[in-house]
Amino acid sequence: MSTRVDNIYGVIGDPIGHSLSPRMHNAAFKKLGLNCIYLPFRVTRRDLKSALIGMRALNIRGFNVITPHKTAVIKFLDELDETAEEIGAVNTIHNDEGRLVGYNTDGLGIVRALQEQREDPSDRRVVLIGAGGAARAVAFTLARKARSVFILNRTWHKAAKLAKDIERRLGKKILARSLAVDSLIEALRDADVLINATSVGMYPRTEQTVATRKVLHSGIVVLDIVYNPMKTLLLREAEAAGAKTITGVGMLVHQGAEAFKIWTNHSPPVEVMRRALMRELSRQ
Repeated sequence: MSTRVDNIYGVIGDPIGHSLSPRMHNAAFKKLGLNCIYLPFRVTRRDLKSALIGMRALNIRGFNVITPHKTAVIKFLDELDETAEEIGAVNTIHNDEGRLVGYNTDGLGIVRALQEQREDPSDRRVVLIGAGGAARAVAFTLARKARSVFILNRTWHKAAKLAKDIERRLGKKILARSLAVDSLIEALRDADVLINATSVGMYPRTEQTVATRKVLHSGIVVLDIVYNPMKTLLLREAEAAGAKTITGVGMLVHQGAEAFKIWTNHSPPVEVMRRALMRELSRQ
């Protein structure tokens, strides 16, 4: 039996073992009858440049980028699309006949995840926790839509830099504070939506959370981009406070679906991708 495939895709990051993207994309390839495979590649910070050279040389047609490479990878690419350039972070790379082109589909993923739960972010007051690669995409995207965005991050200067970058590019004033109980209480007091865009609470450190029921309230929607476990401690605390919760599955599916479209020029089978993720999460 032949093991030949037409095209190889993948995801790079460190760590990489937690990623469920291979399940999602391989299910989509199978559904559409595409002779392709999607693989996980552990790439350390030190080896990032070599990995990109290898991806190009091996003609790996596309790959996703996760922590900690979403910003560092940019200097090794040939081109950025407008959204990735504006955000300053990349989560999707397309090898277009030897040219590595960077995209960012994280922001679109978060908007679609909110919209499918009837929580359109337009004119909403959003509190965003995090200032890394995923948070940058969310912050830039929501700054265009939301009434306000309040960024909290453990390291204040990173939050301040992100706020300044948004103000410089979009002309919108963004509040930024260090992540502490008093600033969290202040930010959440009038907030409509809380988004955790950090890895806090991700397997195996599932006992961690960025906020507890003591600072949350029933009038807020809480979305955690962490999808493994599907119901994080943050979401359990939010439920205990009477808040509406949204898991990270929707964002993962929609950002992945957009990447799939960029790579293959096929309409992605979104529900097939979602079911593949849900089966794997249920098994785990």
